[in-house]
Amino acid sequence: MLMNMKDLLKVAKEQHFAIPAFNISSNMMLTGVIEACEKANAPVIIEIHPDELSFVRDSFIEAVKAEAHKAKIPVCLHLDHGGSFQDVIRAINDGFTSVMIDSSLSSYEENVALTKQVVQAAHAVNISVEAELGTIGATIKGGEASTDNIIYTKPEDVLAFTEATEVDTLAIAIGTAHGLYPKNKIPHLRLDLLEKIVKLSKVPLVLHGGSNNSDEEIATAVKMGICKINISSDIKTAFYEKCREVLKDETLREPNEIYPPCIKAMQEVVNHKLQLFNTVGKAVYYK
Repeated sequence: MLMNMKDLLKVAKEQHFAIPAFNISSNMMLTGVIEACEKANAPVIIEIHPDELSFVRDSFIEAVKAEAHKAKIPVCLHLDHGGSFQDVIRAINDGFTSVMIDSSLSSYEENVALTKQVVQAAHAVNISVEAELGTIGATIKGGEASTDNIIYTKPEDVLAFTEATEVDTLAIAIGTAHGLYPKNKIPHLRLDLLEKIVKLSKVPLVLHGGSNNSDEEIATAVKMGICKINISSDIKTAFYEKCREVLKDETLREPNEIYPPCIKAMQEVVNHKLQLFNTVGKAVYYK
C-alpha cells in the first residue's frame, strides 16, 4: 500500500510510535527491507537520496512503487535531502509520494521561501513535504547537508516556520550526525530541547542521523514525540560487511549465492530498529 508521508505520520503521532525511513540503493536492499517489515507487520518509509538516485536511476523508482503497491503494509516513497527545487520536481515526476527540501544551510528567510515553493508544487499533486530547521552534524564528507558542528534547532522558530510554510513534517537538530561516529566520540541527544520543540510543533517531528546514539536515548525520543527516524549507515554497514565476508569465497558469482546472507544481516538491523521505534505490529492502524 503506497501512501504519502502526511497520512503515514499522522497515525504514528496519534499512536506514539516512530516509523523508520531506510535509505536504499539497490534492489537487494529494497527486497530485504520490505520483506522484514511485512513479517513485522510494520509501516515503513523507503528513502532515496539524490546521490543514490543518480546511481540507481529514475527507472528504479518504478520497481520501488511496484513493490510498495504489492506490499501488505503501508509504504511511503520519500526523497531524502532534496537540495534544490529541481531535485523535488524530478522526484515528483518519478512518482515519489513524499519529498524533503533541505535548505537548512541557508538563512531562515531563504529556508522559508524555498520550502513554501516546494510545498505549493508538491501539495498540488498530493505529495507531502519534509523540511529541516537547524543542521545536524557530519562524521563523513559528501551527501546530505551537514556542518562540522551541530546547529541546534531553535524552539522559538518551529511554530513560525511550520505555519509560514505549511510543511507536513519537520526534521530537527537535537544532537545527531550523519554517518557513523569515531569510536572515541559518544553522541548525546538534547532531550531537553526536544521537550520544548514537541510542545511547540503541530506537525510530526523527524530525527536524522541517529546511527550511534544510544538505544535508550532513541527510545526516549520516540516516547517524547519523534515520529520518523532516518536509517542509512547502519543497514549499509551490515549489508556490505557481510558482502565482504561472503566474497572471500572467490568461486561465488551468482546473486542467489552472494546476496541472501547479506540481506539477512541487514534485516537483523531492520528488525532491531522496528522494535526500538515501537513500530512492530502498527500496520493494523492503517486501513
